[in-house]
Amino acid sequence: MTALTGAAARPAHRSPQVLRWLGAYTASTLGDSVYYLALSWAAVSSGSPAQAGLVMTVSAVPRALLMLVGGVVADRLGPRRVVIASDAVRCVVTLGLAAVLFLASPGLWVLAAVALVFGTVDALFLPAVGALPPRIADRDQLARVQGMRGLAHRMGAVLGSPLGGLAVALGGSATAFTVAGVLFALSLPLLCALKLRPLPADERTDGTALRDLADGLRYLRRHRVLGPLMIVVLLADLGFVGPLNVGLALLAQQRGWGASGIGWILFGFGAGAGAASLLLTVRGRVPRAGAVMGWSMALGALSIGALAFVPQLPAAVLVAVLVGLLAGLNGVLCGALVQTETDPAYLGRVSAVSSLGSLGLAPLSFPLTGAAIGLWGPGPVFAVSAAVCALSGVFALAVPALRRAELPR
Repeated sequence: MTALTGAAARPAHRSPQVLRWLGAYTASTLGDSVYYLALSWAAVSSGSPAQAGLVMTVSAVPRALLMLVGGVVADRLGPRRVVIASDAVRCVVTLGLAAVLFLASPGLWVLAAVALVFGTVDALFLPAVGALPPRIADRDQLARVQGMRGLAHRMGAVLGSPLGGLAVALGGSATAFTVAGVLFALSLPLLCALKLRPLPADERTDGTALRDLADGLRYLRRHRVLGPLMIVVLLADLGFVGPLNVGLALLAQQRGWGASGIGWILFGFGAGAGAASLLLTVRGRVPRAGAVMGWSMALGALSIGALAFVPQLPAAVLVAVLVGLLAGLNGVLCGALVQTETDPAYLGRVSAVSSLGSLGLAPLSFPLTGAAIGLWGPGPVFAVSAAVCALSGVFALAVPALRRAELPR
């Protein structure tokens, strides 16, 4: 792999290329947060809670079904082109929905249609945005770029919801959708200004889409680090995502912590995860990355299990900080290893597989998680979640190639 020259060879936090990509990603992440809050508010205002939940679930189906196809598209067409098209579509759709809401009160079917479009676009956007860093930064800077991406993601989650809530308070869902559309629009000129390193001719895809998909899966299966890493990521996501998103709300309700309690716990989790991203941003690498990832998963599993048995809110917030720190650390390390171990020609497809668990399959488990907590309470469900996460950590430590994986200096 040839080294970048000129401005792109600078440290990641000083590279104009990386900063443009980071600014676009931050704007898009903020837009996502505002959009989902506006969609949930519009759905609740227009129908029953069950109908609103159905609207919010619609996005997960095409995202799960089409994620691998999105990885093929990113590798065939180029990640920059796919990301620009995805944000352009989201901009047009959200601003169009805002205009409709300003003029009329459409039924839930309109919101469901928009959610369906967003889920489809996400299946293209997510693999493509993960494939961009190696085309704009040197390999020894990719871990730092992943840390910067983690910080941007946390910023979007922390600031996006209050911004969306303020927009809803000032002008309703229509205003919030307008804000989301403007944020998506802000990402476009930054993305258009990116200049990507071209792939060598022998690394470009030239077969059919189905053949490219099969080739990408074979590449993963044969890779000594990436193959086991995908199993680790899938297990961790299936064990972690459901209890955090669904179980936490039900746990807070049973404990009498209320909505503010959920907010404090999520704040603790976000603070811990943000600290982990900041660590990788500053250091650029972590020695014995594979082993650290495995141990952080195993210890994080114990913290997840402990969260269900802490009766007082302040103690639960402290546990949430620990969960966020450990989960955030193994998350950024997994992402950094994906970036540094994958041939750039396959990165769209590999990113699609690594995102499939948390953003495609895990959301489909939300109703099952809620039903299980309703039947048996939060303790057993969080214990099962912890066991699955612990299994992912043990597996990572048991595979020699993954345990010894290092980030480049």
